[in-house]
Amino acid sequence: MSLAVAAEDPRQADVERLLRDGEAYALSLYPADSCYLMSVDELAGDEVTVIVARAEGRAVGMAALVDRGDGSAELKRLFVDERGRGRGVATAIMDALEHAARERGVRILQLETGPKQLAAIALYERRGYAVIDAFGPYVGDAFSVCMEKDLSAPST
Repeated sequence: MSLAVAAEDPRQADVERLLRDGEAYALSLYPADSCYLMSVDELAGDEVTVIVARAEGRAVGMAALVDRGDGSAELKRLFVDERGRGRGVATAIMDALEHAARERGVRILQLETGPKQLAAIALYERRGYAVIDAFGPYVGDAFSVCMEKDLSAPST
């Protein structure tokens, strides 16, 4: 599978399809009030970089980097459709997203996922993310697992 990964505008039909599929997946696992999903309009903001992975031109995965402007950012909306799973798509997206974060001066990258998303948690752990106390809107949500990586630390 030939894969291209780049920052793109989220307002494209195939990216919006990924967003809908990701939302449906999240809602199949967790209650709606525990699904902290950003809309297309929010993803189009100046502080957000949307990374899209394409196989043969078709969007098969995406994630968003939300820069807080204080040296930290949050990873949001990582999703890979069935066609891209098990083919290194998530890893390629994470490589590009972390690169974009470093270019923006982000030192601390945080994320929230759910306890039923074991493959996602394993991916993050392999990449050096560690579980942290819940932050922001996730405090007190039993369906939230928060993680963090120090991007300024040397890679191991």
